[in-house]
Amino acid sequence: MTLFNAVQADVGEEDDASASECIWHCIPAEGLWTGELLWLHEPRDVNLHHALKQVRNGKYKKPFALDSIRTRRLHFSLRYVQSEMLLDFPNALVFSYTRQMAGFLLFCPRPEKVVVVGLGGGSLTKFCHEQLPSARITTVEIDPEVIAFGELFHLPPQSARHRVVQADAAEYLPTLANLADVVLLDGCDEQGIAPAFCDPEFFSRLRSRLRPQGMVVVNIIGLVGRATTLLNNLRCAFADQVIVLNARSADNRIVFAFNDPWMQPDWQQIEARAERLTKQCGMDFHQIARFLRTAAGMQLSGSYLPPLVPPRIRNKRREAIRHIFRE
Repeated sequence: MTLFNAVQADVGEEDDASASECIWHCIPAEGLWTGELLWLHEPRDVNLHHALKQVRNGKYKKPFALDSIRTRRLHFSLRYVQSEMLLDFPNALVFSYTRQMAGFLLFCPRPEKVVVVGLGGGSLTKFCHEQLPSARITTVEIDPEVIAFGELFHLPPQSARHRVVQADAAEYLPTLANLADVVLLDGCDEQGIAPAFCDPEFFSRLRSRLRPQGMVVVNIIGLVGRATTLLNNLRCAFADQVIVLNARSADNRIVFAFNDPWMQPDWQQIEARAERLTKQCGMDFHQIARFLRTAAGMQLSGSYLPPLVPPRIRNKRREAIRHIFRE
């Protein structure tokens, strides 16, 4: 297949869409990776040669997706992978940091309301939708172009218990009408964690919208100065009731922050939950529980805090392949 017979894939659009309306274009990823396909969401009359050239040189300003044999990846640029989906298992959590964020279930196994900040390819949203059939799930995403890619990443349709809100999370979260049990914060720009979350008052306002036993799980990645500021603000807002993990990929830091000022983890109960969740979800919650317990103990003694490290170009494709064969 060449650019001149590229597929125009109408995913949810009408055949008579005007030239100005966006459709899905699937073309060979020539000059990127051999044998892969590139997905663009552009008008029918877009110059695909020019768009592909912009993707190659880093000047393309919209999200795009790349397909390999096993996976589909969401990108904002070629430098980083924002999200990855296994084509045969679209609800699986591919990356280690998302699996560690799912560790909230060890502390809050039956949440009624979950808020996910940052849609990306919908990994956390799909996981919660599948594993928590009684929960109401709200996903907040500021970029309408990212929301459009939900079609390609098998995001479940919106319903009474699942909705996607286009909004600035820094403005939306403090106004939540109903208190949340869990907030999963994974909102990033091209340089890491979104700067709007570094406001000193952001986490204090967010904490006021949690239920008494509620919690926030934050993925911190990116510029060291920004990440350090956010972590300090988070620890201050939650009176140091936090557990900090380094994800196995080493350049994500996952922070579990608890609203209950007297919360002390019952590790025996958590291990029992890990046994059930491992069977239910098909991923190793025993390992997550061990990581959390070790980190909590070392931080309590004041002897250890995982270092912040500058971001690097990760070989996420290699990590994903390792995960495929582990499963």
